Amino acid sequence: MTYIITEPCIDVKDKSCVEACPVDCIYEVEDQLLIHPEECIDCGACVDPCPVDAIFHEDEVPDKWKDFIDKNINFFEGKSDLEPARK
Repeated sequence: MTYIITEPCIDVKDKSCVEACPVDCIYEVEDQLLIHPEECIDCGACVDPCPVDAIFHEDEVPDKWKDFIDKNINFFEGKSDLEPARK
C-alpha cells in the first residue's frame, strides 16, 4: 500500500509534503506531485503538511478521485531515472 496524491494538488505543487517525507519518494511531474508506490514506506508523514488536503492512503482515496490511484502507480512503471522532488 502507498499514499496517493489526488486532484487538489494539480497546478498547486506546494511541496510541503516533500519536506516531510523521510524517504524522498515524492516526485514532481507536469501538473502535480506523485508518490512512488515502491519507495513509499507508508508512514503518512506527508499527509498533514499538505495545504490542499490532496494526500490519502490508497485505501481511503475518495471515490471521486479513485482514478488518481492508477495515475500515481502507472506513472512510475518502467521509469528508473527519475529524481525525487527534493533533489
